[in-house]
Parts: sequence; C-alpha cells; structure tokens
Amino acid sequence: MITSKRLAAGACGLLAALVVGLFPASATAADGPAAKEPPKVDLVLDVSGSMRATDIDGQSRMAAAKQAFNEVIDAVPDEVRLGIRTLGATYPGDDKAQGCKDTKQLYPVGPLNRTEAKTAVATLAPTGWTPIGPALLAAAQDLDGGDATKRIVLITDGEDTCAPLDPCEVARDIAAKGIHLVIDTLGLVPDAKTRAQLTCIAEATGGTYTSVQHTAELSGRVKQLVDRAADPVVNPVATEGAKQCEGAPQLKPGLYSDRESFGEHRWYRVDVLPGQELRASVSIAADRAVHRDYGVLLRASTVHGREIVRGSEAGDGRTDVLSTGLRYPKAEADGADDDAERAAETVCVQVSNSFSAPASVKTAPGMPVELTIEVVDGPDEASDAASFGLGRGWWLLAVLVVFGLLAGLVWGWISRWRVSVWRTN
Repeated sequence: MITSKRLAAGACGLLAALVVGLFPASATAADGPAAKEPPKVDLVLDVSGSMRATDIDGQSRMAAAKQAFNEVIDAVPDEVRLGIRTLGATYPGDDKAQGCKDTKQLYPVGPLNRTEAKTAVATLAPTGWTPIGPALLAAAQDLDGGDATKRIVLITDGEDTCAPLDPCEVARDIAAKGIHLVIDTLGLVPDAKTRAQLTCIAEATGGTYTSVQHTAELSGRVKQLVDRAADPVVNPVATEGAKQCEGAPQLKPGLYSDRESFGEHRWYRVDVLPGQELRASVSIAADRAVHRDYGVLLRASTVHGREIVRGSEAGDGRTDVLSTGLRYPKAEADGADDDAERAAETVCVQVSNSFSAPASVKTAPGMPVELTIEVVDGPDEASDAASFGLGRGWWLLAVLVVFGLLAGLVWGWISRWRVSVWRTN
C-alpha cells in the first residue's frame, strides 16, 4: 500500500513538473501571440421598390427581410464586428444618376448594440433603385483596413439597375485587390437574370449564392454566413508572380494568392535544402465564362531551365476550379557536414494556364490563383519509394508480389501431384 502511494505521489509530481515546464508561471498573455483581430461582416440589404412584393410566406419581401435581420442580430457572436448597409433606401425619383448613388451605411461596422441595430432596421421602407455595384464598392470601404476576416452578405430581390457599372466586374476588382474579402449573395424569389448575376458576384470572390423562398431560409442562411466569418481561417498572402524565374518573388511555406490572365505563365522561387521535399499545389478559379478544352500546369525547374517535376490537369466542360500539384524531394548530399554542402537549391515554380474565353468576356482582372507551398523533411534516401508517391506501401506491395509468386508455385506443384496420383489410380 505504501509503495502504491509513493508511486502515485511520484506520478503526480512528474505531471506537475511537466505542467510547470510547459506553462511557466512567468508566462503572461503579453508573451503569447498577438490577439487575433475580430472578424468583420457587412450585411447589404436591397430596399428598392420591388421589395414591396408580397410573395414570401404571405408577407412582403421587406417584412421578411426585417424579421430575418432581427433574428440574425440576436444571434450574432460577440466577437463579430457587424455592420448594415442599404441600397435603394432613400431616393424615390426617376433620375437614374441620383438613384444609382443611393446607398448608405445604416449601422457602422463595429461592436454590436443589438437594440440600436434593430431600431435602425425598423425604419426601412421599400423606396428606389437597385445600385448593387455602388453598394458593393461602398461596403468594401466599410470593411477596409486590418487583417481580419471580411465578409459581405448581399440580400436582394433583383438584378442591378445601374449599368454600365457591372456588379460582377466590381466583385472581380475587389477580389483583385488581394484584401481577402468574400461576398456571399442571397436572392429573394429570384428570376434567371438575378440568379446569374448573383452567382457571378459570389464566384468572383470565392463566396456562395443561395436562392431564398421563405423567411426561415433567409434568417438561417445569414446566421450561417455570419458564424462562418467567426471561424478561424487562413488568409492567403497576396503576391505577384514574374514573367520569368529571374526576379520572381521568393516564397516561404504558406498560402498565396495571385491573378493570372488567360494563357499566362507566372514564376515564383522557393529554396529547398538537401534532405527536404518541396510540395506545391495550385488552384485557378474559372470565375467567368471560358471556352471548352483548358488546362493548368504547375512546373518545378532549376534556375538553368531544366525541368525537375511537373503536375498538370485538364478539362473539357464547365468547372469552377481547376487544381494540380507536385512533389520534389531533394536528396541529402553525401557527407554534407558543413554549411556549404548544405546550401539551399533555388527551385523555380511555374504556374501556367491554357484558358481562353469568348470575345465578349473581359480578361481583366486575371483569374484568381491560389498557390500552396510546403517544404518538409524528405524521404530517407533519394531512392526511397516515397519519392514515387507510394510511401512505405511500396514494401507491402513487394511482399504481396513475392507471396503471390510463391503461392502460385506451390499451388501448381500440388495440382500436378494430384493429377499424377489420379492417373496412377
């Protein structure tokens, strides 16, 4: 019994020592990583005249939107900085130039006072035009600054009425700025044109489109999007590839975003030490109409132009994203004891695409590119089966082949012996 107690006491002492070692008493919040900036969400609501229509659960679209907004405001997580912007809420006239300026910040993006936000929403009444493009530009300004997760949630019942400012082009321009702002769109009882426009806006920034027919659908979806903004995410680092390897940006392991025109080649540089493996993947979003037959190439080469390895993917039909990847293990140098022998090799990474589009489709800004770079410890040897993507499973495959061969020989010998016995008898 005494021995058991001593063992238990010793185990507790060891556990306490580990805890103290991992979490020293001198450590304070100031010594840890900086607090993450709160996520920002701007709800953009259409308050144009068409919101008077009474086709959502027996009430007007405006009434359904107000009810949904009240439920959303009650459920917003405390860490989210929420704002509300309107479009078409103040100008009832026929002057298009004036109507297309009709967007205002109803509630500023920041810490949420739920009572004030609900009071502001209660004052809204269907009024004017549908300036979606100007409202998106203004909402992007509302969310400007900082490195927080940023999201615009657009709720509308119709397409933009302020052409030629195309809201889809506005969304592409916003995405091209590299500020990691996502636009989600919700269409209230949408027609085909509205659905197509809202889908285009969402796809341009990596957001989602949802068609809404009922009040519960609207409130549930907006709550979901606001909660999604509060989830931790990794924001890509904006970079700009070069036309050739010389002078290309030097990338460290991480996630990067860029823009690439149709048929363009872009270069980046990555350092890989002996004994390390470069893993890279790329995705290009087809955020506009493209011709059939297209492809994406991810290629790694030396600074002298010798290709080391490549990955490619092709398609023939509608797609939203096309992705491919590669792996390049660099062998450990024999007798690499000093720094000179362990010098890093600069690998040139090329991203190319063979997309093309009809003449009516704008090619600027380029299509979104997301590039992932990893540099990890490589296989034990240059000839390791992991170099071929099989990992240690190669040895299991070899064992199975040998076992199958031996089993076949034994079974053949037994079969011949049985036939011989049968003929003898």
